[in-house]
Amino acid sequence: MTRILNKQELHNLAMNIVGEELQKNGYEFLAVNSQLGRHPQFVCIDEKNQRYFVIVRAVSYPDNPHNYDMVWMESFKKHAREQNAKVFYAGVGLRNADDPTQPVLLNEKYLLEYAGLQTIESSLN
Repeated sequence: MTRILNKQELHNLAMNIVGEELQKNGYEFLAVNSQLGRHPQFVCIDEKNQRYFVIVRAVSYPDNPHNYDMVWMESFKKHAREQNAKVFYAGVGLRNADDPTQPVLLNEKYLLEYAGLQTIESSLN
């Protein structure tokens, strides 16, 4: 049965894409939060034990997955500094492969726009 993916399902799809990249790059997961609207989605560490907060955002066409709320990000960067963590932003663009004006459907092809993890500078300005 084909149906439209809801926001939580789109978010979970985006998290799977980002999680696979993190694993491939050797990050170890300390916590995963897939609940929509909760941040960060991933807390992980690298081989040097540096902590990272990863924010995943699923974006539907025609919105740009590389844009994020700058004001909100400033408050999140403050939280990361307090926790001695670095911040990655992962904007994942998803759209219907056959017709970009239509939503992404369950078990149907989709197109992905994902530029990888963006480092968000969290030092004080």
